[in-house]
Amino acid sequence: MEAAPRIAPRIALVEDDEDLARSTAQLLRLAGFEVESFPAAPPALAAITADFPGVVVTDVRMPQISGIDLFRQLHERDPELPVILVTGHGDIEMAVQMLKAGAWDFLTKPFAPDTLIAAVNRAATARALTLDNRRLRALAEADDAPVFLGESPAIRRLREMIPVLANADIDLFIEGETGTGKDLLARLIHRTGKRARHRFLPLACAGMPETLAEPLFAANGHAEPGLAAAQRGTLYLDDIDRAPAHLQERLLPFIEQRVLRRRDEAMPIDVRVISTSQNTAEGPPPALLPPLFYRLAAMRLSVPPLRERRADIAPLFARFAGDAARRTGRDLPPVSAAVRTMLERHEWPGNVRELANFAEQFVLGLGESTPTPSPSAAKGLTERVDAFEREEIVAAVLAANGEIGAAIRSLDLPRKTFYYKVNKHGIDLGALRQKG
Repeated sequence: MEAAPRIAPRIALVEDDEDLARSTAQLLRLAGFEVESFPAAPPALAAITADFPGVVVTDVRMPQISGIDLFRQLHERDPELPVILVTGHGDIEMAVQMLKAGAWDFLTKPFAPDTLIAAVNRAATARALTLDNRRLRALAEADDAPVFLGESPAIRRLREMIPVLANADIDLFIEGETGTGKDLLARLIHRTGKRARHRFLPLACAGMPETLAEPLFAANGHAEPGLAAAQRGTLYLDDIDRAPAHLQERLLPFIEQRVLRRRDEAMPIDVRVISTSQNTAEGPPPALLPPLFYRLAAMRLSVPPLRERRADIAPLFARFAGDAARRTGRDLPPVSAAVRTMLERHEWPGNVRELANFAEQFVLGLGESTPTPSPSAAKGLTERVDAFEREEIVAAVLAANGEIGAAIRSLDLPRKTFYYKVNKHGIDLGALRQKG
């Protein structure tokens, strides 16, 4: 028996036989589905909307409105809603007609429990992909999405703090792994506040040689070299904990006094300092001078990694994909099962930056460039079987010189099963035909 998806989809079960409805609902619930039963078509029609997040299983022969008519009305409402028709009267001609009309499957009573579960499971997977693609397009086309995107509690709190921190004029210390969005957060704080009219001066601190660091602290009453260029603006010290000792030692008196000195000249500097670090421990970063840290960290902010806010991955991916589609002039491609699995299971060690790169590759159709799933998510039996199936299908299509019919015959698969697996594994048949 095929396992139900991790998030149990809803099943609308339409059956006028009370005993059969009860036993079928129990079977589906034991398989991990959420079931809502309807004794007839009219109440089902009232409850099933165009964005219904699941599958409809309906008997064919029912009073008032038959299952066939129910399917037709639902199909007009949403042509992509999977409807599985069940009948106690084997009618091959009717089954063929309904499948051609768009029904997902047609089962004849009595059916084996595994047959129903397998059909519902496949339909639920397809429905999830359909709704994912609708959400992707809606998010990608939205113009009112916040710049610092995400709905996880941590990101919402940070976003709510931006207007408060923007005018608070205290130095900030932003911590988080590489690629989490520390730079974006710092720039948003600068752009939102009173210092936005003046310069945001970024300084890459990691490994800065002394020959480059020394001119930063020069003071000249006429020109404004170095740190003086941040006057009335924001000085952004990126990766401050990776700054060499000589730079930290020079920064310490500057941060404390906000004065640049050269010979007998002194220039007061009105500047706000925002620093970042990849340190995620509670205490000060080990490589940062404690006196410097405590002067920089008037307030500490933490941007969590993507793996700790997985609810933000889909909207971020949608936004990046939409931006990439507009920038390249391409249509937004549909999300395949392989891409959906990647978004759900990959650990994203490069965080938002890695996700943005993946979205760009997705829009460009570079399916072979998808990130390698993290070891914790890619070593199970299911993943190995999926990889084997994908390789076999790709090899068969190439061996058939791109002739899909010949590939299907060589694999000895029903045509519907072949296309289901192609969609499941994210295989680009168009690219394979060209190769063939």
